[in-house]
Amino acid sequence: MSEAILQFGTSRFLLAHVALFVSQALERGEAIGGIGVVQTTGNPASQARIAALSREGSYPVRIRGNEHGATVDKVVVCNAIRSAWTADRDWATVRRAAVENVRVIVSNTGDAGYRLDDRDSADLLANTDAVPRSYPAKLLALLYSRWRERAEEGVSIFPCELIANNGDTLRDIVLDLARQWSLPDAFIDYVHHRCVWVNSLVDRIVSEPIDPVGAVAEPYALWAIERRQGMALPCKHESIVLTDDLRSHERLKLFFLNLGHTWLAEHWLAEQRSQSETVLDAMHDSRMRAEVEAVWQEEVLPVFDALGMSVQAQAYLASVRERFENPYLEHRIGDIAQNHVAKVKRRVLPLVELAQSLPVRIDQPRLRGLLSKRGFL
Repeated sequence: MSEAILQFGTSRFLLAHVALFVSQALERGEAIGGIGVVQTTGNPASQARIAALSREGSYPVRIRGNEHGATVDKVVVCNAIRSAWTADRDWATVRRAAVENVRVIVSNTGDAGYRLDDRDSADLLANTDAVPRSYPAKLLALLYSRWRERAEEGVSIFPCELIANNGDTLRDIVLDLARQWSLPDAFIDYVHHRCVWVNSLVDRIVSEPIDPVGAVAEPYALWAIERRQGMALPCKHESIVLTDDLRSHERLKLFFLNLGHTWLAEHWLAEQRSQSETVLDAMHDSRMRAEVEAVWQEEVLPVFDALGMSVQAQAYLASVRERFENPYLEHRIGDIAQNHVAKVKRRVLPLVELAQSLPVRIDQPRLRGLLSKRGFL
C-alpha cells in the first residue's frame, strides 16, 4: 500500500473536488501520492460507490457550465483513488495504512460528522480490529496507532466540512476525547503539536451523481487553505489557494453564494412555488432575480465596501451570478430549502451583526425583515 492520502467519505463532492484535484496533480507529478478512501456509513449509495471504486479504480467527473463567458462541457477521468475500503470490514487495513504511509488525512463527513458516540471507549485502542463508531473516535484511534509506532512523524489533517475553523474544531474534539479516555500526555502532545490541523474552505457545486460512481460539477472550484507551519499539502492545483486570511474567503462564500441561495429559498417557501424550480429558473424570473440582486447590491456589497474588500466582493459576486445561471446544473431550490431556519441563522444573522459592528451605517431592511420573520430579531 502506498497511498499517502487517506480520505474519509465517498460523497460526490469529494470525488469531484479533492480527489479530482489530486488526480490532475498526479498527472503533472505535483501530488504526494494516491488516495485510499474509506466508507464510514451503511448508506446503499456509498456502498455502491465503494464497490465500483474497488472494481474500476477510475471514475468520470463531468464539468458543465459557464466560465468567464465560455461554455464548458467536458468529462475528466479521475485516477487518484488507489484503494477503496469499508471501515466495518477493512479497519485493520485502514489502521496499517495510517501507520505506514499516510501523510495527509481529508474528510467530508456531513453535518453530523463530528458527533461523538457514547459506545466508543478507550477499550477500542487495545484491539486493532475494533471499529470506532464516530469519526472523531476513528481519527483518534488511527493517530494513536501512528503515535505508538512513529511518534516523531505526525500527519496533516484537512477537514472539508462546512464548519467555521474546521481544523481547530476537529482537533479540539479529538483532544477532549483523548483526555476523557485518560490517554498519555505524550500522545496528547503528539496530537496537538506533531499533527497539523488545517482550517480550510471548500467551494464547488456538485449537483448530481453519475452511477455507480462519478459526479456532475460546475467549472468553478475553490479550496482555500489557511497556512499552517509544517503542513503537508496533498497536491498543487490552480484551484487551491493558500491564505493567511481564510475568514475573508468564508465571508464571501457565506454572504453571497449561501445567503443568495437562502434568499431564493425564503421566497420559494413563502410563495409555495413549484417543487421542480431550480436556481436557474429563479434567475430567469424577473421578480426573483430583481429581489436577490437588490439584496446583493444594497445590503451585502456595502458591508464589504466598509471592510475594504470592494474589488474582491465584486469579482466574487460576478462568479456567483455565472454559477447561478449555469444552464446544466439541476440545483433545485427545494433541496436548498431543507433546514431553512437554521440556514437563515447561520447565513443571514452574522452579516447583519457584522454590519452593526462597523463604523458606517448600513441599512438592511430586507435581511432584517427576514430575520424578524424567522424569530432572530
